[in-house]
Amino acid sequence: MASKIPVRLHPLAEQEALAAFRWYEERNALVAKILLIEFEAAMDLIAESPNRWPRIGGRYRRFVLGRFPFSIVYMLRDECVEVIALAHHRRRPGYWIGRI
Repeated sequence: MASKIPVRLHPLAEQEALAAFRWYEERNALVAKILLIEFEAAMDLIAESPNRWPRIGGRYRRFVLGRFPFSIVYMLRDECVEVIALAHHRRRPGYWIGRI
């Protein structure tokens, strides 16, 4: 197994992840759990190979969740991966750019 790079969430990305989980949990606890599992698996894949996913906006990269309308937007910073946003696909594109 490849070594993993540390991953940290921007505080606003963490808020987005919690809000998404809560939204699904209010509707269906099983679906919320699946979102959590998929999000955690995506974070592990990103930590193992952060350059694998396509660039967007120059220095950012995007991992698209398979079963949910979200992308994990991240960048490499100071020998770690910083998750900038859990961006919903219907939200205004690039709203997260001012976070860095």
